[in-house]
Amino acid sequence: MKFLILLEVGGLEGLVVMIIGIIAIVVFVISLVIAAITKVIYEWNNDKKFTTGKFWQTVLISMLIGGLISGFICGGM
Repeated sequence: MKFLILLEVGGLEGLVVMIIGIIAIVVFVISLVIAAITKVIYEWNNDKKFTTGKFWQTVLISMLIGGLISGFICGGM
């Protein structure tokens, strides 16, 4: 019995969705790391608190910047 690969089954929609999903997950994880580093730097020697709202706002901004960068790279320079 011959195994079918993803490209032989039909269109490339599944492959495109997988690539976009992988990019989104990687950018989300990188954004979480950036936000955690930002929180540590922000609270290092200050009495200021880095609230949950600021944390998720930092994650969102990092994801938007990461999306712009990946779109620029994948879209062709």
